[in-house]
Amino acid sequence: MAEERKVSDSRVETVHMVRPNHLNGAERLFGGILMQWLDEVAGLVAKRHTRSNVITASVDNLRFIHGAYQRDVVVIIGKMTYVGNTSMEVRVDTYVESIDGMRRPINRAYFTMVAMDENDRPKRVPRLILESEEEKAEWEAAKKRREMRMRRKEEGF
Repeated sequence: MAEERKVSDSRVETVHMVRPNHLNGAERLFGGILMQWLDEVAGLVAKRHTRSNVITASVDNLRFIHGAYQRDVVVIIGKMTYVGNTSMEVRVDTYVESIDGMRRPINRAYFTMVAMDENDRPKRVPRLILESEEEKAEWEAAKKRREMRMRRKEEGF
């Protein structure tokens, strides 16, 4: 029987304080720093799901909704949305959290991750158990994003 894991089994949440060394020339969180944090979260989600090493294959729909500023608390949440044979899609949402705990979305991205065996070759990933309607809807949306990625690859983008 194939291995299976729930979406909740690999969910990751990290919290960062925006410090002066994280800022760009406009005094906002530098996109490259945020991208590093997002990639780390996506990697941790995929690693938890596969229990193996993983690599980042691509990033889609990296959407900057709002900026983050010095002393902002940035919360990043990653969760598995789709699995193929050796690849997976991880949704990563970013929020700025206010002192009262309210979270305002500032970014969303979808990462394609690939599981690697001990010889650095792609390996089969565990199936994903979908428990909620939200998880099922995200799976269906992920299939469409995957089709778009495949089309772009065929067209050389």
